[in-house]
Amino acid sequence: MYSFMGGGLFCAWVGTILLVVATATDHWMQYRLSGSFAHQGLWRYCLGNKCFLQTESIAYWNATRAFMILSALCATSGIIMGVLAFAQQSTFTRLSRPFSAGIMFFASTLFVLLALAIYTGVTVSFLGRRFGDWRFSWSYILGWVALLMTFFAGTEAEGWEG
Repeated sequence: MYSFMGGGLFCAWVGTILLVVATATDHWMQYRLSGSFAHQGLWRYCLGNKCFLQTESIAYWNATRAFMILSALCATSGIIMGVLAFAQQSTFTRLSRPFSAGIMFFASTLFVLLALAIYTGVTVSFLGRRFGDWRFSWSYILGWVALLMTFFAGTEAEGWEG
C-alpha cells in the first residue's frame, strides 16, 4: 500500500510542479517574425529579447489559462488528500481519502487535457498558418508530461486502498 502511495504522491508532486511551470512560462510556441525569433506563452509574448504582456482578451488563451489553473488546483488538492491518507484520523466517512485523491488527480488530468486540446487546435488551425516557421516549445511539452504524471498519480491512488 505504501509503495503505491509513495509512487502516486511522487507523480502528483512532479505533475503539479510541471503544471505550474508550464502555466507560468512563456515558451508554448516559437516562431520567426520579421527575421527574428519570437516565442509566446499564455501570459506574455517575446520578440527578440523584449517581452510584452498579452493584453488582448482572446477566448482560447483565456480558456487555456483557466483550465491550466484549475488543473493545478485539482492536483494540489489531490496531494493534500493523498497526504491525509497517511493519517489514521477518520475525516472522510463516506468517501475514502485515496479514492478522493484519485478523483482529484483524474480531474486535473481532464482539465490539462482540455487546455492542451484547445491550445493545440487553435494554434495548428489558425496561428500555424499565420507563421510559416513555427513549432511548439518546451512549456507546451511540459504540459503534456504533466498530463501523464497526473494520470499516473490517479491510477496509483486507486491502488492505495491496499
